[in-house]
Amino acid sequence: MEQLLLSFAKVVPVIEQTRSSDADATADQWSATDEGWSADRLVEQPAPSTGRVAGIGQTASWIGTVVKEVLQVVVPAILLALAIHIFLAQATVVYGQSMQPNLQPAERLVIEKVSYYFGTPQRSDIVVVDLPQMSDLLIKRVVGLPGESVEIRRGVVLIDGEVIDQSFVLLPGGTTYGPITLEADSYFVMGDNRNNSNDSRAFGPIHRDEIAGKAWMRYWPLNRFTLFD
Repeated sequence: MEQLLLSFAKVVPVIEQTRSSDADATADQWSATDEGWSADRLVEQPAPSTGRVAGIGQTASWIGTVVKEVLQVVVPAILLALAIHIFLAQATVVYGQSMQPNLQPAERLVIEKVSYYFGTPQRSDIVVVDLPQMSDLLIKRVVGLPGESVEIRRGVVLIDGEVIDQSFVLLPGGTTYGPITLEADSYFVMGDNRNNSNDSRAFGPIHRDEIAGKAWMRYWPLNRFTLFD
């Protein structure tokens, strides 16, 4: 009996030690699991919302794209249009009745400027005149050229003493003017409606620099579409 009790006393500490080891192992296991769970949670945890920052970034990117497009497309187009308007051609509208019957009020023309870079205005050219003393452009026909003598006798125009063709004039009128001799780079211009035209008979000969361009095309109204010589 005494030996049995001694054996039991030796077994109990072993069991307790085993239970303690199992408990420690279980605790370690739970600790490791918790750490793993926490790590997983940290990995899977979504980042704080940055919607506002992303929205601002997208707006800035969109603005940058628009500015880039403007600089690459719109600005060159505007510069090209200005260059064409200043150096090559421009659209204009006929006002008044001074060029009837050949040009009617509200008709739209394209005035080209290239011809006069390489040549000079010729008689019968329809030109746009830009006079510094007038706010509006004028549309007239070239009648007298530099160096010529211009005279008007009761509506009949004589150049160097010779009557010129005025078949395009509806009403020659009864004007008397001159004679005068045109200086270098000076031109005598008149409207086709001689009875209702403010032209060189009133403001005198014009200088070459005051001729802005030559009528090239009438594009409106469509039923009167014309390409001028």
